[in-house]
Amino acid sequence: MDQIVLLLQIGLYVALANNFVLGQFLGLCPFIGVTKKTSSAFGMGVAVTFVMTMASVVTYCIYEYLLVPYGLVDVLATGSFILVIAALVQLIEMVIRKTSPGLYQALGIYLPLITTNCAVLGVALLNTTKAPMHYTLLEATAQGFFGGAGFMIAMLLMSGVRESLEHSNVPKALRGAPIAFICTSIMALAFMGFSGIVTLGK
Repeated sequence: MDQIVLLLQIGLYVALANNFVLGQFLGLCPFIGVTKKTSSAFGMGVAVTFVMTMASVVTYCIYEYLLVPYGLVDVLATGSFILVIAALVQLIEMVIRKTSPGLYQALGIYLPLITTNCAVLGVALLNTTKAPMHYTLLEATAQGFFGGAGFMIAMLLMSGVRESLEHSNVPKALRGAPIAFICTSIMALAFMGFSGIVTLGK
């Protein structure tokens, strides 16, 4: 029962109270670039959630069973994590290209850029070298999954806002990226309210 409570606590913390995009400002490039349409935002959110979850599992195992026992954390941690993320992105890119060519075209350059998405690398580092407490594999996986889910929530909310703005009389100087960043800052302020409700115990 305590384990379930902790997993839920981790999930609420990374998805809402400390959202990677709106709380830590990681992964803003795809967040701004792919949220013009809800369909592409959803596709990117699913892709990032998959990569974050799988990367959490694989990088945790590499860290615990290879890097730590042989004293290679300082030398190979970041590099090995990036290689794992790159391999997972290649896998999901091939799947999307085969199953949904339209979505593949809509995501464009932002799909391969998941490899360098600092939110994905950030969750791998938070699970291992930067963890506030020593996570188990299950807890690290939960943080990866809920971190991706929080990323997708932010993407979908932003896409809804931007689709509404298409039908609004936005001043010319603010159209495009400027109004998107203004809306992002307002959303970030709203998500700050969750930090007073959800805290991650040590």
